[in-house]
Amino acid sequence: MERRQTWTIVYWLIALMLLVSLQDVWQSAAQVEAVPYSEFEKALQEGRIAQVTISDQHVTGQLKSPEGRKTTLMANRVEPALAERLERWEVPYTRVVQSTLLRDVMSWVVPALVFFGLWTFLMRRFAGGQGMGGFMAIGKSKAKVYIQTDTGVTFADVAGVDEARQELEEVVDFLKHPQEYGRLGAHIPKGVLLVGPPGTGKTLLAKAVAGEAKVPFFSISGSEFVEMFVGVGAARVRDLFEQARGKAPAIIFIDELDALGRARGAFPGLGGHDEKEQTLNQLLVEMDGFDASVGLIILAATNRPEILDPALLRAGRFDRQVLVDRPDKKGRLDILRVHVRKVHLDPGLRLDEVAALTPGFTGADLANLVNEATLAATRRKADRVTLADFTVAVERIVAGLERRNRVLNPEERRTVAYHEMGHALVALALPGSDAVHKVSIIPRGIGALGYTIQRPTEDRYLMTRGELERKIAVLLGGRAAEKLVFGELSTGAADDLAKASDIARDMVSRYGMDEGLGYVALEAQHSAMPGLPAALGPAGPMLSEQTRQRVDEAIRAIVMSAFERSTVILGSNREVLERGAQALLAQETLDEPAIRALAAGLRQA
Repeated sequence: MERRQTWTIVYWLIALMLLVSLQDVWQSAAQVEAVPYSEFEKALQEGRIAQVTISDQHVTGQLKSPEGRKTTLMANRVEPALAERLERWEVPYTRVVQSTLLRDVMSWVVPALVFFGLWTFLMRRFAGGQGMGGFMAIGKSKAKVYIQTDTGVTFADVAGVDEARQELEEVVDFLKHPQEYGRLGAHIPKGVLLVGPPGTGKTLLAKAVAGEAKVPFFSISGSEFVEMFVGVGAARVRDLFEQARGKAPAIIFIDELDALGRARGAFPGLGGHDEKEQTLNQLLVEMDGFDASVGLIILAATNRPEILDPALLRAGRFDRQVLVDRPDKKGRLDILRVHVRKVHLDPGLRLDEVAALTPGFTGADLANLVNEATLAATRRKADRVTLADFTVAVERIVAGLERRNRVLNPEERRTVAYHEMGHALVALALPGSDAVHKVSIIPRGIGALGYTIQRPTEDRYLMTRGELERKIAVLLGGRAAEKLVFGELSTGAADDLAKASDIARDMVSRYGMDEGLGYVALEAQHSAMPGLPAALGPAGPMLSEQTRQRVDEAIRAIVMSAFERSTVILGSNREVLERGAQALLAQETLDEPAIRALAAGLRQA
């Protein structure tokens, strides 16, 4: 700040000096009168000129007494015989050799300065448009520095990730009371890597750390290190750590670390990028180079830890890896309570029922859910948000937007009604299946002509073979109803068939659930390298042609057995199927109580 003020004063002094010089030039120019040579000769003859100065281009005479504001006469013509006349009239004169060096130099310098100034202006505009800043600052870090009040987020705003929150609370406490943790010889962890699916709250946790730590917080995205110029990323890493050391204790947060820390040389067939590798190398050097006792901590977030360089994940760099996973039912309830603080809820609404409707939702999904439910209540001119509004929001997020303008012909509506009711009745007849929450034949999204929503009674982390077979049977319930009622098949079950086939394939190839093939994994993990083309992903074990054929046969057997099971259930409950389809055609949508009333006499499988 002081340096900027000093430069401002210098600029004002230079401007003042230029103003005075221009004023002198103006005044001197105002006292000189350019006259014809004949008038200059007349003034000489009359004795009005006291002294004459002769140059190559013009002659200047100093008047003996000012004439008005004029003290000097100047003529552009110079005669060779002028000197003789001046001697005769006894007027002293001097001859001056006029130098054109300054004019010649300026004729070269001024255009060059204009060109350079224009080039600098255009290149700065280009650099600013590319997000690089000025050329002198291209290697400067683009990290944003926050203090406690900048983020507006504290740990009170974080819910559903209690374990991750506890880990980061300990880091913040270490920064506040380093002597308490160091009394037994412990030192602060150098780096903490937040790992989890998108939308689970990794960046929110980092902002909460900024709000709680009361120390400088440097926030930057991994993609902001890499530019089109080689060496810029490494320079920005150096500058970032230099700034952080100058303000230690401090926290550095690198979001989307996978953009910067991708494993070096992992895919030689895809080509290399020396700039990214140089940037990563510089980051590794900087993380090894700083002393943990100064109170400098690196936080990073990624949803693709499997592609990070192993050197980045070793102890001494990122000492802790904190999982920020999708919340369970209790976590979803806590997150909903945070997001509904400013929402006018119906007094009879129970948030645990909303949490039960949203298995697999992340924190970002739940925030969107609350907003969509509030908008739904606003559209119907209500004063409070009810469970029905949350149900509408869940349907909109999961199934897509209603498309009532898509008009189905009567035969198509009848096919969709039997199809969806087939899903619902098979789910109700199979013990242990998720409860059916809603059935509708209103088209939604891109391709869904109807939908059936099931509500899990609890979060599940392990599933048995029997449970997976029941899921396949429910998925094939729609196809079984179509074949049973119409005797032919339609294209409406394409998505159901794909999901059922995927589950059956995983049962055989990944989970070892086929006794004939044995308890072996015949396929690589799907999540080993997300985002890669199939040909570049992990190949998995080499299988013989005979084994592949047996895998295909086992998958087909599982799917067809589930289909037969669905067909038997619907055949023994044909009357309930007919009654439910007619009710669905009449009302278009059936909620849970209406479905249970229709299925009162349903025979269990």
